[in-house]
Amino acid sequence: MRPQMPVIPGRGLVKGMKVTLKTLFTRPVTVNYPKVKETPVPRARGVIALDPDACTVCMLCARQCPDWCIYIEGHKEERPPSRPGGRPRVRATLDRFDIDYALCMYCGICVEVCPFDALFWSPDYEYSETEMGEMLHNQDRLLDWLDKVPAAPALEK
Repeated sequence: MRPQMPVIPGRGLVKGMKVTLKTLFTRPVTVNYPKVKETPVPRARGVIALDPDACTVCMLCARQCPDWCIYIEGHKEERPPSRPGGRPRVRATLDRFDIDYALCMYCGICVEVCPFDALFWSPDYEYSETEMGEMLHNQDRLLDWLDKVPAAPALEK
């Protein structure tokens, strides 16, 4: 058996006050968000940006999304042949590309599976809305975030 320590009244209070005084005079590790804004790291996951010119409406991102929060519509257009005497080419054109950020869980699967690099992570994180229905962002809004996407790091030799 262990010997019992004598009960000293107020010992817990003294320990608690010691911790309180210690943390009272240290700098906080958080920032006062609305007034002070942190600069995110260059490759931070903020919001998904879209390059509509690179999108071929292959629907891989929408099919792989576990939340089904990506909505894509497109149509096929016939283009003239690239060489004289060739046959006309058919190209898919993007009509609608929407992401519902109220459903999105920011897993990044859509960015990873896009074979044409049409989706990117943008470090912008201030895109909240007051109404739930306004969290459905269309391709024009997603295109606005493309300017904030940092350049990809250089390849190693």
